[in-house]
Amino acid sequence: MSKKPIRTRYAPSPTGHLHIGGARTALFSYLWARKNGGSFVVRIEDTDVERNVEDAEAKQMDGLKWLGLDWDESVDIGGPYAPYRSMDRMDIYREYIDRLSEEGLAYPCYCTSEELEADRERQLAEGVAPRYSGRCRHLTAEEREALEAQGRNPSIRFKAPGGRTVTVQDEVRGEVHFDTDGIGDFIIARPDGRPTYNFAVTVDDALMEITHVLRAEEHLSNTPRQILIYEALGFDAPKFGHVSLILNPDGKKMSKRDESILQFIDQYKDLGYLPEALINFLVLLGWAPEGEEAEREIFSREELVQSFSLHRMSKAPAVFDTVKLRWMNNHYIKESSLERIVDLALPHLIRAGRVSPDLSDEAKSWVTRLVSLYREQLDYVAQIVDLTEMFFREDVRYAEAAKEVLRQEQVPQVMKAFIGQIEQADDFSPDTVKTLLKAVQKETGYKGKQLFMPVRAAVTGEVHGPDLKETISLLGRDTVAGRLNHLLKNREQILGG
Repeated sequence: MSKKPIRTRYAPSPTGHLHIGGARTALFSYLWARKNGGSFVVRIEDTDVERNVEDAEAKQMDGLKWLGLDWDESVDIGGPYAPYRSMDRMDIYREYIDRLSEEGLAYPCYCTSEELEADRERQLAEGVAPRYSGRCRHLTAEEREALEAQGRNPSIRFKAPGGRTVTVQDEVRGEVHFDTDGIGDFIIARPDGRPTYNFAVTVDDALMEITHVLRAEEHLSNTPRQILIYEALGFDAPKFGHVSLILNPDGKKMSKRDESILQFIDQYKDLGYLPEALINFLVLLGWAPEGEEAEREIFSREELVQSFSLHRMSKAPAVFDTVKLRWMNNHYIKESSLERIVDLALPHLIRAGRVSPDLSDEAKSWVTRLVSLYREQLDYVAQIVDLTEMFFREDVRYAEAAKEVLRQEQVPQVMKAFIGQIEQADDFSPDTVKTLLKAVQKETGYKGKQLFMPVRAAVTGEVHGPDLKETISLLGRDTVAGRLNHLLKNREQILGG
């Protein structure tokens, strides 16, 4: 008997942008499909029309594309199991709902929301776990007609068998058991005919021959309902794997109102995180390499495809470590081409009013040098705006440490000598600046910290920073000379006596 080809899916609802939890689920599903030479399907679960958000589907797809998670079948490219949007599959769901009803495995429920809530409150008061009472399960044809005559439009409930244990062979958690007596008869179709999530996802996974369903731990409680539907319709259930929770940096369960971390992929994209960094970071939230790779933290996507395995997925919650993410993104920024980082930095500098949208070749070259100067410091590209602030203002804001350096007795002599050298220079390239500083050293006799620290403090207001000769060259002859002269003329006022 030939082995079925591996087929995984990511099935978001278009109710918002791509969340980091959803992105991780999609990533795991993608890696497992690619590892096994299988297919990765992106399907849109849009039956919850009240919560659907305009453009959310496009945003979800854009987020996946940005991460580099290419798919084999979906709403945009089609495939052998189309359509791939739930609301386009209503006739398919109706066929299977009718079949369950005809076989006595489902029935119409006329209960109002008020009646259901009253039942729930009573059960809670009695200390019983709330579940459907079954009041419509045995209605006669006459009773149904009478309720419909009142204008009641029924939902459809699945008849959950009593006294059974449903066992889930979970790829992450091992065997998990559920008592059907605690499930109750659950709704599979709303009064307007739209299927509920549990029914639609089961039918779609079965008909699309999905072999592995990897999803968040919160869906584990849905699994016994879905298995019952698989059995009732005569479908083979896929293998399930429920991945760990993601906790916030404080170790608490993350909610969508949690402001301790950014939660949506497009937020990271907008800040200048790189997709390969997000992929590398997310995969380690719930999966770990093994063997010689156990201590590794940096993986290319190709390496992840090779190394990924379901048995190395953890059921223990994973902490979203923002410090680690920044470190990882900094690594990928340093590994990327300078041209790529400049292209990502430009929109941030333009929005901040630092550079013009219509850059000349000379201005683009200057920006490239500027980004190169700070690239190693960038945890994410948007930081370029704050890091380079002193290049775009006329005055110097002196830190206290810089003022301490500038109070040293040799400073006026060093400043005057440097100004003299600047005025005689033919150009202001980094190599020329290096030559000028050597000339100041020879003229004044000061070297090392006694020379370079005052110069840096005078022109930047700080005592630490990137390469000094490149910084001075980028600031430009006029700016540097102006800052030095201003300091000499206003030294007492600037330094406080």
